[in-house]
Amino acid sequence: MSLTLQQLNVEKIKQDFPILQRKINGKRLVYVDNAATTQKPSSVLKAMDRYYLFFNANVHRSPNTLGEEATIAYENAHKAVAQFINARSWQEVIFTKNTTEGMNLLAYAYGMNFLKQGDEIILSEMEHHSSLVPWQQIAKRTGAKVKYIPLLDDGTLDMKAYQKLLSSKTKIVCVCHVSNALGTINDVKTIAKYAHEQQAICIVDGAQSVPHMKIDVQDLDCDFLLFSGHKMLGPTGIGVLVGKKDLLEKMPPFLYGGDMISEVTYQESTWNELPWKFEAGTPPIAEAVGLKVAIDYLQKIGMEQIHAHEQELIHYAQEVFSTLKDVTMYGPEKKAGILSFTVKGIHPHDLASILDRHGVMIRGGHHCAMPLMKKLGITGTARASFYLYNTKEDIDKIKEAILDAQRIFK
Repeated sequence: MSLTLQQLNVEKIKQDFPILQRKINGKRLVYVDNAATTQKPSSVLKAMDRYYLFFNANVHRSPNTLGEEATIAYENAHKAVAQFINARSWQEVIFTKNTTEGMNLLAYAYGMNFLKQGDEIILSEMEHHSSLVPWQQIAKRTGAKVKYIPLLDDGTLDMKAYQKLLSSKTKIVCVCHVSNALGTINDVKTIAKYAHEQQAICIVDGAQSVPHMKIDVQDLDCDFLLFSGHKMLGPTGIGVLVGKKDLLEKMPPFLYGGDMISEVTYQESTWNELPWKFEAGTPPIAEAVGLKVAIDYLQKIGMEQIHAHEQELIHYAQEVFSTLKDVTMYGPEKKAGILSFTVKGIHPHDLASILDRHGVMIRGGHHCAMPLMKKLGITGTARASFYLYNTKEDIDKIKEAILDAQRIFK
């Protein structure tokens, strides 16, 4: 049975999000900047408040009631994430600040220790700066070389060119599952398979996929998967790095200090077991509590249903935008719930400002993908990105606001 918008009670869902009751410039808030960050349901906010109000304590340290309750909640968050993406063990789940920090952890803990002169790293031409820049810099330090999977004209990756790029020199392949700038959904399962045939590891940036579709990390068989809590109804300040245990165990720590140690003397130190080995210092406890509740919320609705809802929205948006004059859409026709577009004669920043007058929150700019924008021959795009609390009426509001912007600039 196909899932439809009618089966997802969006108006009821909206009631769970206090911020969506706001009015901006006297207009109903239409929030379609979900690729940047998502709004938080009351249950997430209340759970974090409850931690601070009733069992605020540090984890793995205090043998008292508060410390034990905090530790249980923190570890349960790891287990919830593992179950959510079907990790082999919750010990493979490492909490970071965000996807960016997770990628830097890999760049320094893996790249700096296992790359050498002449090795090759393969990225794609649609990568976010958070993936591109760390590996670019690590390549400079190690003498490795970065190569890029080119884009086809339709905004998808050239998989034949990817296969030709692979060789015995390839040590790392790092790609986004979903492009934050184009909405392209990449076949990361096949990308990982080809990488493994060359004994290379595959890293997947799941920041734009994990919040929007059902992910099975074992089925994808990538070696590392990264994503951020704030893009999936959770709080800012917490991200996730999931990695295969054998790789995590041979990597040295990225940060040193409290809770990542096993034993310390004046001469030497040994490291804690996973995942604590990579979680130095006081971790994001309240944020972990909030992330678990966000996962509970998403699972109650159903990731398949959320994905189906977004697919109906993006198809409707493409139909609506195809009727607008002087509007160009970017990326493939089959895509995630991300619509990047330009309006002739109007800079994306100006367009975003005018839409704000209508209560419509979009993003305008290069979306942390400057090389991609240069390749497309533009400085940036306007971007509307959808989630479970958006509706077709929101898309109609975007259309009205664009028509108003065109009237103003005409």
